Amino acid sequence: MKDLLEKAGRHDVVVESAALHTDELGHDIHRGTRRELDHHGIPYTPRAAWLLSAAKASEYDLIVGMDGYNMADLRRLVFPDDRSKLRKLLTYAGLDRDVADPWYTGNFEETYADVILGCTRLLESLEKEETK
Repeated sequence: MKDLLEKAGRHDVVVESAALHTDELGHDIHRGTRRELDHHGIPYTPRAAWLLSAAKASEYDLIVGMDGYNMADLRRLVFPDDRSKLRKLLTYAGLDRDVADPWYTGNFEETYADVILGCTRLLESLEKEETK
C-alpha cells in the first residue's frame, strides 16, 4: 500500500501495520514476503511488529484486516465507536473472502496477488471519495 501511495503521489495517507497478538511482537517482515516484494521491485524497510491497542486504533480513520480472524479480533479490540472504521481488504475488490494466508501454504505469490488487488482498489476508493 505504501508503494502504491508513493507512486500516486499520496503523501497525505499514513499506513501502519500492527499485530493483533503477542506472538509476532518484535518480528520483522517474513522472508517469504520479502522475496515477493523484491521480485516485484517494491521497497520496504525493516520493522518490528507492535501490538495494536484500542486507543491507538481510535487515532485512525480506517482499519483494514486481511481475514475473518483479523476482523473478529479487531471487533473485540477497538472501542465500540470505532467499529465503523473496520474493513476487510478484499471487500474493496468486491470479494467476500479472506486474503490467502501463506503461513500454511507457503504461496506468497497468491497472497501478493490478493494484497495488491485489495490495496489497488482501496486506493481507488480513497480517490473516488475525495472527488465527491
